[in-house]
Amino acid sequence: MEEPIPSPMPPHIFKAGPLPASDLVFSSSPGFATPAHPIKPRETRPAPQPVFAPQLKIANAQTVLPISLPPQLLRPVAFRTLTKKHNLTITSAALSALAAFVGRWCGAGWRQEGLAERVLDEVSKQWKWDNGGLILDDAQDKKLKNILKSLEPCMSGGKLDIARLSRTNSNVTSLLRSDSSLARPEMPRDESQTSFGMSGLDVEDQDMDEADPSQDARSYMKIISAFTQPKLTYSTAKKTLEVVTNTSSLMPPIQHKIISFRNRYHLVHQRLLRNESFQKTTFASTTRSSSLSRSASNLASVSGAYKITPISNLLGRSGTCHLLLGLLVHSAAGDLALTDLTGSTVLDISIARPVPDADAWFCPGMIVLVEGTYEDDGSNNSGLGSAGGVGGQIKGRFIADTIAGPPAERREVTLGTGHSHKIDAVHTVAGAGYGWFDFLGTGSERATGQQMRRLQRQLLGHKTNDELSDDPKRTKTIMIGECNLDSPRTLEAIKAIFNTYNSTDLVDRPLTTILFGNFVNAASMAGSAKGGDSIHYKEVFDGLASLFSEFPSLMSTTTLIFVPGDNDPWASSFSAGAAALLPQQGIPELFTSRIRRAVNTANNEAHLKKDIDTPGEAIFTSNPARISLFGPVEEIVLFRDDATSRIRRNAVLFSKQEDDGMETDNDISRIQLDLDDAGIPDPDIEAVASHIPIGQPTTQHIDKATLIGRRLTKLLLDQSHLAPFPTSIRPTLWDYGHSLSLYPLPTALVVCDAEAPAFTVTYEGCAVMNPGRVVDEDKGTARRRGGEARWVEYDVKRRKAEIRSCRF
Repeated sequence: MEEPIPSPMPPHIFKAGPLPASDLVFSSSPGFATPAHPIKPRETRPAPQPVFAPQLKIANAQTVLPISLPPQLLRPVAFRTLTKKHNLTITSAALSALAAFVGRWCGAGWRQEGLAERVLDEVSKQWKWDNGGLILDDAQDKKLKNILKSLEPCMSGGKLDIARLSRTNSNVTSLLRSDSSLARPEMPRDESQTSFGMSGLDVEDQDMDEADPSQDARSYMKIISAFTQPKLTYSTAKKTLEVVTNTSSLMPPIQHKIISFRNRYHLVHQRLLRNESFQKTTFASTTRSSSLSRSASNLASVSGAYKITPISNLLGRSGTCHLLLGLLVHSAAGDLALTDLTGSTVLDISIARPVPDADAWFCPGMIVLVEGTYEDDGSNNSGLGSAGGVGGQIKGRFIADTIAGPPAERREVTLGTGHSHKIDAVHTVAGAGYGWFDFLGTGSERATGQQMRRLQRQLLGHKTNDELSDDPKRTKTIMIGECNLDSPRTLEAIKAIFNTYNSTDLVDRPLTTILFGNFVNAASMAGSAKGGDSIHYKEVFDGLASLFSEFPSLMSTTTLIFVPGDNDPWASSFSAGAAALLPQQGIPELFTSRIRRAVNTANNEAHLKKDIDTPGEAIFTSNPARISLFGPVEEIVLFRDDATSRIRRNAVLFSKQEDDGMETDNDISRIQLDLDDAGIPDPDIEAVASHIPIGQPTTQHIDKATLIGRRLTKLLLDQSHLAPFPTSIRPTLWDYGHSLSLYPLPTALVVCDAEAPAFTVTYEGCAVMNPGRVVDEDKGTARRRGGEARWVEYDVKRRKAEIRSCRF
């Protein structure tokens, strides 16, 4: 047997080095002793640069293979990051561009490793930093393409390297600034925090040019027509608002009518669920009772929160108490019913009591809260009726105990700007958080609100300043209602009002003069001899132009706004004075040429004298319309409608209840509606201000005009809608129904109702006023040579209205 051949030994790896020099030999002294000679320091030479350094660095980095990523696969991640986190709406073109970028630079690990979310998050921040708006698209300006191009050098191994980001194009500087504020105690943290890089920056405060104190505030005023107002709808999937980019039509399909009512219900429902009375708390509070306790409800849970029951869930629950939210309608059989998105049920209001008793109006078309007991009719086929699914009428009836309107929500809470009542104090609070949405096309609250408030303080002064300040500002707006120009007494009244302001200084003259129709007594061009034709209608405006020519200095320093009524063209030509379609177009230019010529003549005369900075203007807007002053800071809604008579004709009548010691006729004075000179109400009660708070009745006398004003104000603001009626009572254009919405609440609402007395009321921070008729023809019949002219004067700085009058 052969012996195995031994394998050769491996060569030595370490070779013997050269012997140390003689000067480095240690002495023969004991160990760890001092060497015989001092050790020379080693020579420090710079390490040579490797020849293949760039190649080695690339070899160490993770290689990313690009993939072809379809846009539909990236859509869920984009929705979660862009829409839900940053409130941005993405278009198909932008989604395709992002999918191509993520597929190229992130590779196959874009989803599992979360690489795409980091890229989309940085894209959103840079988009808002560049003031890209709410819609992220790849438009002609190529803003998205430039952002993606700037991120290409920052991609390493499929990941976004934060250290390489440009400090001028991203939010890294804002984040570092907010973090560094912790080390600077002299700088408040609230001032250093940013809202997606759009507001609250001290750099913007320093860089922005100061406004000229002598500049006219009308330079920052814009009139928004109902046909140009941006359209927003509520998305139940995203739990937020969405901007509708589709073109509105005057003849839309029938589905748009359903969408209009559904969107209105969603807005009220999400606002109601955000109310503290419908939110469950972690610990039950014993210091404060429920805000709805006056309704004698046992629907509140241990935590004091109320729960809304869908109507379809009433099936099989006979004899139980529930709280419903729905739309008051008349069923096909003529019964009063309540309907929501799941079904409808017949209402029995024989023992129902409205909340509050004396200050509540309810009629079909309104969204209400109904508390009561469901009773089945005992039939075996109890179900959702003959509709064949969700949405039909359930069997039985719902016996209502109390009926109330949904509580209104303050403007500050909706926009998320704070509960502060001061005009210059803005603090971020928990609320709807709709501050990034541009409701009027003049800029969002978060983007331009703080900057516009600073301009407002410079041009109008602080709200706390009294009228005796050294430098008073122009802050007044006047409203004149029911200007029947075919009546000589109306022209005399308007002339008397203009004489009142023409004899005053410039600071006392109004910024805007708003004239409401109807501008003729009868429907114009309706085919009747009483209404007159187009020639007669133009003649009455020519007479008004002659009156304006007598006040050139006043015409050159104010903005004239005309809001039409039901008797004005062109709506009157087919409605014959009945309720016209809302919104209503403005008066055609065919009839108003003389008015514009008179204003231009006054501007030319004032320009020669160099007396004006901003010239006068005549604007014939729609009904309704909105005035935006300083962007999102001030919003004034103008609406002409005889709403009180329509409500009385269609109101639901309740049976009179016996006095149970709980409420009396004087309890109406305890509703949380502030009069003109009232102070700020209790914020704890304002959360559910639609209901009567518990308290002692007062003996304050309230006149009839204020009572009517409170009823109308509460109805419109609680419904957040200008025309909460069925289309059979008040027809509307479905695609333009968003212009009738009062969400968020405006700072001021002018409802010109000629059949109601003039009033001024403040409710939930919104000043509501009705100028009524400029002159009462019945009272002046006995004295043809004398009369009284009435109008409303509104101070935009103090947000207070006053009813004024003068003799003529």
